[in-house]
Order: sequence, then C-alpha cells, then structure tokens
Amino acid sequence: MTIRFLLYLAIIVQFVAMYYAVRLVRATKYNSIWILFIIGFVVLVAQRLLQLWGSYGHQMPMLTSVWMDIIISICVSGGIVMLDRLIDYIDRLNRHRQLLDKRILTAVLRTEEKSRATFSKELHDGLGPLLSSAKISLSALSRTEMDTERKEIFDNTLYVVEEALRSLREISNNLSPHVLSDFGLARGIRNFIDRSQALHNVKLSFATNLRGERYNTDLEVILYRVACELVTNSLKHSGCSEIRLTLSATGDELELQYSDNGRGFNPQAMMDCGMGLSNIASRINSLNGVFDIRSSKGKGMTATVKVNVRGASRMETPPPALEKARPKRKERKR
Repeated sequence: MTIRFLLYLAIIVQFVAMYYAVRLVRATKYNSIWILFIIGFVVLVAQRLLQLWGSYGHQMPMLTSVWMDIIISICVSGGIVMLDRLIDYIDRLNRHRQLLDKRILTAVLRTEEKSRATFSKELHDGLGPLLSSAKISLSALSRTEMDTERKEIFDNTLYVVEEALRSLREISNNLSPHVLSDFGLARGIRNFIDRSQALHNVKLSFATNLRGERYNTDLEVILYRVACELVTNSLKHSGCSEIRLTLSATGDELELQYSDNGRGFNPQAMMDCGMGLSNIASRINSLNGVFDIRSSKGKGMTATVKVNVRGASRMETPPPALEKARPKRKERKR
C-alpha cells in the first residue's frame, strides 16, 4: 500500500513539473530544452503507471522498462546540454546590456560636457565683452571731476562690474575648465585646488607625479569632475579642516586617492540618497574603473579611484617623484 501511495505521489509531482515545463516553452529562447524535459516527464509518468500496474500483480516487460530509461536519459542529457547553451546566451545578453549601458552613459557624459563647453563659450564670448566695455566706460569717467557722493556711487558701480567679471570667469571656468583641455589632468586639478584654497578656510594639499601627460579626453574629464565633486562635498558637508588629494600614474594604472578629516558618514546611505556619490560611481564605471569609499562617524572619509589607461594617448612620460603643491596665500576678500 505504501509503494502505491508513493507511486501516485510521484505521478502527481511529475504532472506538476510537466505543467511548468509547458509554460516555459514559449517563455525562453531555447524552448527545445523544455520540450525535451516534457518528453522525459511523459515517459517517467508512463513508467510509474506501468510500475503501478505491476503492483496489482501484472508483470511489466523488462525490455520496455530499459527503453524507457534510455529515453529518459537522452531527454535529460539533451536538456542539460541545451540548458548550458541557454546560460551562455543569458551571459552574452548581460554583457551586451552592460556594454550598451556604458555606451549610453558615455554618450550622456560627452553630451553634457559638450553642452557645458558651448554654454561656457557663449557666456564668455557674449556677456564677457559687454561687461568689459562697461568697465572701460566707467574707467573713462574716473578722469572727470566728481563730488563725494557721486564718487562713492561710481566706486560701488565699478566694484560691482569687476565682481561680475570675476564671477563670469569663475562660472565659465567651472562649466568648461580651459586649463584641463589645454594642459591636462594634473594642471586642471591643481588649478581647481588653488581656487578652492583661496575661497575656503580649509587646508588643501595636492600631490602628483604627473606633469604634462595627456590621456583620453573622456578619462581626463571624468577624473577631473570626480576630484571636484569629492572636494566640493567635503567643503559643503563634512566640516573638515584638511583635505588631501594624490594623483599618481604607475604603469597603465592611474590612481586618485582622496581623504578628509571631517565628521564622516555612512557611505551606503549617501550612495542611495545624495552627495553625488552614485554619480561618481557611475562615471568611474563608464571607464571600467574601481571606486572605493570608506567612512564612519567622526573618522573622516577616504576614497580611492583606480582606472586602467591602456590605450589612452600619452604625450610625455611621467617623472618618478611626487611633486608637492606649494601652499598659496589666501586672497584677501574685498
């Protein structure tokens, strides 16, 4: 009685498996896998029925059982081979999707930088000359006689125009840094560090063994934006008093190391909710690079970016020693 119950249970289980195999026939590319499994389940059910029939005193032919086992083995083996092909197809599909995602991200980044450059040029070439003309006209008025009240108004107006010109140059440079495009990654980051040092009461240090080397444009722009994003985040949110930044090239690997002594944070939470860390990770991923960030409450933050630059065009060979950036005096605020 127990054997019959188990045979009935096996038949029910095989029918359920057959039902799901039938549903999968149209759901995947290699539907022959599930057809082979369906045939194997049908033969299994037939074999169990014959065994059930034999439990009632009827003899099942031995040759029939052997042939059923052979058919089941062929179906299962063929299904496994086809399943291997399905797994390989899924892997290729995933690789293609990842490549497509990186191409889309690269296209977005290039379009963004192109828009920045265009807007920067229009701002610099359009509004810049107008403000310069206004400054020249005001300077010409300085030679005329004025009373104290008008002199004060004139000085304030001239100061506003000069501040507008300075802000225009700063905005234009932030949108599309000319130092980066003209002199390379190391000079671009150094220029940004120097400008940030003059505007904030934070000690910034930058060291690099790069001088005039040039790399792929996308690589230079992305690493520059990453460095700017990290520094800006620390200045705005960390409450730090010191920031250290190192850029070094070793063989085909370009490494950016960053640290601050701020209040720290939960990196995973920040990845999910803001501070631009997810944007940094996406940019580095588009270069097939590695972005590692570590931080905890009250212990500051460290970040490491590693990118393989094989295939990038170098103009010069890097010198061996790291050159420390000399601290600059802060500009006196007016």
